[in-house]
Amino acid sequence: MDSEAEPAELKWSAQYELAHVSRSTLPGDKLLLPPSALEQLLAAAPVVHVDENRPHITAFDPFNPYTFNAERHARQQTQDRFQQLPHPLTFRLVNPENGRVVHAGIREFSAEEGEIVLSSFLKEALGIQTQSAEPSRDASPNGQEEVDAAMSNGAAPLENNGAASTKITVHAKQLPKGTFVKLRPLEAGYDPEDWKSLLEEHLRSNFTTLTNGEVLVVDGGRGVGGKREEFRFLVDGFKPEGDGICVVDTDLEVDIEALNEEQARETMKRIAAKMHRAPGTSQGSSTGGLVDIFNAQTGQVLEGEYVDFELSSWDRSRGLEILLDEVDDEDEIDLFVSPYSSRQRARPREDEHVFAVVTSQYPKRIRLRPTNVELDDAEAVWISVHAYPSESPSNTPKPFRLKVSVYDPNTEAEDKMEDVLESNGTVEPDEVICQNCKQRVPKGSLFLHENFCLRNNILCPQGCGQIFQKRSPAYQTHWHCPHDTFTGNTPLSRQKHDALYHTPQVCSTCDMDFPSIPMLSHHKTTVCPGKLILCRFCHLQVPQEGDPNDQSPELLLSGLTPHELADGGRTTECHLCNKIVRFRDMDTHLRHHDLERLSRPPPRMCRNVNCGRTQDGANKAGDTRAGTRKSQGPGNEIGLCSVCFGPLYVSLHDPEGKALRRRIERRYLSQLLTGCGKAWCRNEYCRTGRKNLGQEDKSVPTKDAIPLVKPFLQGMDGKGYDTPLHFCVDERTQKSRTLAEMVAAEKGIEGKGGYGLEWCIAAMEAEGGDLDKARSWLKGWAPQRTEAS
Repeated sequence: MDSEAEPAELKWSAQYELAHVSRSTLPGDKLLLPPSALEQLLAAAPVVHVDENRPHITAFDPFNPYTFNAERHARQQTQDRFQQLPHPLTFRLVNPENGRVVHAGIREFSAEEGEIVLSSFLKEALGIQTQSAEPSRDASPNGQEEVDAAMSNGAAPLENNGAASTKITVHAKQLPKGTFVKLRPLEAGYDPEDWKSLLEEHLRSNFTTLTNGEVLVVDGGRGVGGKREEFRFLVDGFKPEGDGICVVDTDLEVDIEALNEEQARETMKRIAAKMHRAPGTSQGSSTGGLVDIFNAQTGQVLEGEYVDFELSSWDRSRGLEILLDEVDDEDEIDLFVSPYSSRQRARPREDEHVFAVVTSQYPKRIRLRPTNVELDDAEAVWISVHAYPSESPSNTPKPFRLKVSVYDPNTEAEDKMEDVLESNGTVEPDEVICQNCKQRVPKGSLFLHENFCLRNNILCPQGCGQIFQKRSPAYQTHWHCPHDTFTGNTPLSRQKHDALYHTPQVCSTCDMDFPSIPMLSHHKTTVCPGKLILCRFCHLQVPQEGDPNDQSPELLLSGLTPHELADGGRTTECHLCNKIVRFRDMDTHLRHHDLERLSRPPPRMCRNVNCGRTQDGANKAGDTRAGTRKSQGPGNEIGLCSVCFGPLYVSLHDPEGKALRRRIERRYLSQLLTGCGKAWCRNEYCRTGRKNLGQEDKSVPTKDAIPLVKPFLQGMDGKGYDTPLHFCVDERTQKSRTLAEMVAAEKGIEGKGGYGLEWCIAAMEAEGGDLDKARSWLKGWAPQRTEAS
């Protein structure tokens, strides 16, 4: 067989009945096939044969019939192993009823046997109308005659829901990798800045193939009126030429051309008008930006647009008040607020916010207490000002003023009472309150005032307390919602209220139904699978995923999102104990280490003030009794480590320590009279050490040395001591002691007093004198001074 021959093409066809699902969640050109289709595809998959010129698989001997059979069997197994499906697996779908053709990619083999599940895009491309789940109104009470008549006429039988079954023919079709595609916008005014990145992400996430003549629908943000924008493009040719191309693992060049010259001119006209109303211009919305608690921000906003502000720093121990005022009474400008944290990454919008004021009364005010759980771990507070669009949007920007200030939650009730008293005022003895307009009038003119007031003014009969002139437009358009307590004075406010609170909504991510936009917003900022979070394990901004209707106890107890619960199942090595721990269990594991750190017994320093070791030895795992546990303790009761006590040890019974006292005295005299002769020595009780410290180089007479040494000789009987010893040590030990004293002198930036000298000596001993590793050892295993007290 020729090794350069192309592999055989996958040939497979089948016909399936279209599954009737209420709402398809498949994206783009994806479909579902039954598991039996996978078995058939594997059986029909082309076999990649072994090259005849390839070296033998086994130890082949042409003169041995047994090795010949073994080689043949091995080649057969190798051929079976190379029988595989092409990637990506693409199909050609045909609707026999109208002859429409479209290409698609596989999502899963999980459909019911004999059925195929198509995405909404594929149904539209094949000309399949979505059937209503309700029965037909023209059906007879028994329904039997109509069914029999339909069958006798040769029509397709009806399903239980009254919809005729649709057959779809599926062919396995391998498409070439596309290098170029031409798209034509179906509407004028598409600005590339709006849809360029959306189109790229849409193709990458949802499509495996493109078919010539199909219409791509790219979802955008919410436009004027709260409707989600859609960008529709006609696929009009690509390279290599053919009916379809594959867009996976290829560099695809996209060219956008208008359908005709008239559309191109209209597009340029709309782009120019949009630039004229761009944010920051006199005819556009304000640019927003940073806001502080000292200065108010004035701005303007076009209908249907948002102006975004950010409060990056404030006193977390005090409350925040966000005030929106200086708005015309006829305008509908709303205030939305969301904290920016690892659990909330989206800008506040009408259908996705944490706090909001959408009433028609001004000024609008949002108060955030320091105890609000939504502000936990918040990096900033995002504020958005939105102008609700009317049926005929105006091009005139709406002015507003935004002010952020601090307030004391403890005096909130008193402030409200003062506001009420100021609004009502005090009634003088010669004044009375008009029962119609609720104003103060003199008693003598009450009769005249009431005649005029009752003739011209009217108190809202529905109890909202507002007073109107009887012939004013505000009274004519004043309304009360029959379902709640909202009121307003303009038709636009009524339209906005009905759209926000009494219009059913569907979540674009999980397709859940909600009776109002506030409930949809609460869903999107809490349990929606599409809510963006910053994963604490992979450190990427990702959807939180999960099932909003099934919050498992593990999720609720752990405080993790479904994505973090799955991603946290990966394991890593603890940097302290080297044990393998799951990411999501690392916090609990480190808290156990912290408990051990605070309860660990402090190390015992060597009595020698020049020594950089502990009596019991310390290891890298934080054990301050490591040497003693291994029977390598100090071996004495006078407070010296095993190294410092070594030269003093003799195998002599000395219960009172008299002989030991004489040996220590002789060592002191040797140091004071002759010195140790080491260039690094800094021992004050050594002649060489004094010379290295810059003191006078002369020996101490014996008669002066004995009284000088005598105070340090207590505790030689093992009954306790409180005086140090001063022996010369090696250079490394002395350097470790010096570094430990330097670290112990640091107080730290945490305000916990730093680490004690005994812990610093243990750290230097455990890490072999490495200063950086010793600091890490202290951070992981040692308590600071205020924690230990």
